[in-house]
Amino acid sequence: MKAIVCAAGMGTRLGRYSEDKPKCMLEIGGESLLERQVRTLKKSGIDDIGVVRGYMPEKINVSSVKYYDNPNFARTNMVVSLMTAEREFSKGENLVCYGDIIYENRLIDKLKQSGADVSVLVDDDWLPYWKARLDNWESDIESLVYDSNSNIIDIGNPKCDLSDAQSRYIGLIKFSEKGAREFVRIFYENKEKCWDSDEPWLNSKSFKQAYITCMLQEMINQNVDVVAVHTERGWLEFDTEEDVNRVGEWIREGKIKQFINL
Repeated sequence: MKAIVCAAGMGTRLGRYSEDKPKCMLEIGGESLLERQVRTLKKSGIDDIGVVRGYMPEKINVSSVKYYDNPNFARTNMVVSLMTAEREFSKGENLVCYGDIIYENRLIDKLKQSGADVSVLVDDDWLPYWKARLDNWESDIESLVYDSNSNIIDIGNPKCDLSDAQSRYIGLIKFSEKGAREFVRIFYENKEKCWDSDEPWLNSKSFKQAYITCMLQEMINQNVDVVAVHTERGWLEFDTEEDVNRVGEWIREGKIKQFINL
């Protein structure tokens, strides 16, 4: 199995923390997010790791990984970044990882066990972390609805009730080769129709700026099974200055273990 870390983003909401480096090189406890991810992946037996760079690519210099560059990172989003590594992504099993998260090995080990063509890791106990992380947590809720067999029905809609957020999307997805090729097929199908349009595409500003959750929803809309793999806590996301400051406080106060074992 290979891993592709999508780390092209600038991270504008990180403020001073991303002024001189990409988001994935933010340091937590003396180690960058990307270095932590690479270490975690390797510990779970994944040694073939690719990283998609964009903003300040020269600042991303972690050893023992392959690099892909998205020169249009400022005008596109994570789907286009992932497709920068299409040649790797479309062959064999792949674990796709967001570049602004850290996580425990048990999450990767759980995801690796799934036999579905598209497996999405979800946190069933996400709400305590969300309430501790965000002062206005109710403003950042996204749908994640699945049936009794854990087949996802709806994902990534920011205009939803709390009852439609059965779990939280983490940013870790496993694709079989078949699942990856379906993703690629649907990407090109929509690119042909929507690439030059500035109209919204599902919950994204446009197709060029498509979120991966929107691509997953489009796969679901085209009757591709997208399966939720359930876990509880064990991960953190870094999207804002407040995220960094709050995690720093939790580490100093010995509260971090309620959310993740670092």
